Amino acid sequence: MNRNFAVSALLAFATAGAFAQTHAASSVQRDVNQQQRIEQGLQNGKLTTREAALLEKDEAKVDRLQARSMKDGHLTAAERTQLQQAQNRASRDIKTATHNGVNGNPLSASSQRMQADVQRNVNQEQRIQQGLKSGELTKHEAAKLERGQAKVDHEESVAGRDGHVGKAEQHQVQHTEDHQNKAIHQQKHDAQERPTKG
Repeated sequence: MNRNFAVSALLAFATAGAFAQTHAASSVQRDVNQQQRIEQGLQNGKLTTREAALLEKDEAKVDRLQARSMKDGHLTAAERTQLQQAQNRASRDIKTATHNGVNGNPLSASSQRMQADVQRNVNQEQRIQQGLKSGELTKHEAAKLERGQAKVDHEESVAGRDGHVGKAEQHQVQHTEDHQNKAIHQQKHDAQERPTKG
């Protein structure tokens, strides 16, 4: 009977860990979706560079919140609710900006630079989400990486806040993105023990 209880407790613990990991991966997947919406808005001219910069400011807030929520390796129900509310606000802001009748020029050099940077956000967030889903990343590691994503988003926000992203500004963003790229690779390929899936 004690053995059955121990096995049941172990299974429950493993299931809870996998469940929490799934919530973290779902939260990061939503980042991917929102970044894709920003990129699409830039590409189809529904977003100006300045609007995209303001939206990246929202995304930086979400990423910082994710970093704080996951840094202890746990994602509580209250933290999930807070994250969802922040992502809902960012989603509403994206919808408002893409439907306000203000159009950008997707062929301008500034928009092209912002599009390239946002596409890189999509790629980086996808790598983090995939790492959480596969177990290559723990929530603690993902928290560090989301803090890095917040820095990237902040740099993009600063670069485009005046409605123009110049070459020097993009270079600064790319420098931060390169640093983040290395961090993701390192965290996904380190020798840290991963939780087993139930």
